[in-house]
Amino acid sequence: MEQELQLSVETAMESIPSSVHVSNHDDISTPEIESTGIEEIDNGEYWPLSGKPYVDIILTKTTVKPHYGMYLPRKMNKELPAAGAPAVLTCGRKKWDMFYYSNNNKFSAEWKKFVDDNDLKVGDALVFELSECSTNKIHFKVQILRGDFPSELLPEDEEGATDANPIEL
Repeated sequence: MEQELQLSVETAMESIPSSVHVSNHDDISTPEIESTGIEEIDNGEYWPLSGKPYVDIILTKTTVKPHYGMYLPRKMNKELPAAGAPAVLTCGRKKWDMFYYSNNNKFSAEWKKFVDDNDLKVGDALVFELSECSTNKIHFKVQILRGDFPSELLPEDEEGATDANPIEL
């Protein structure tokens, strides 16, 4: 039986015109993605916004250590389930599961892990882009924009270099 099958496969292959290429998939290569030269973009940490709802937040001392309280702006309320829902934050190639409480616009205690894993600090900015939303799941893609201002750009007289007197762009 096996020999008959082999013969019928060979016969079928002989009947294919020579202009047709039959692949055994050994010659298929994975396309190489060209690097932008910017590590954060190549790793999926930054991307253009897609047009879906988003909010941007500059972190304060209440959103990071030791308080860890993240409240989304009220303008996002109309996009999110009224009863709250499990939430996933994706940043780069990592994901964090938590819960979003709609009654106070706040993420659950797992927010602390997101902050600590990403070493977030006062002055960092986050962009939360709502990529999926239902009563069963909320998914945000999050971009982190570090608040570290390059020292070579700080004014020599230090004006604008403190929390009390910030640099406005």
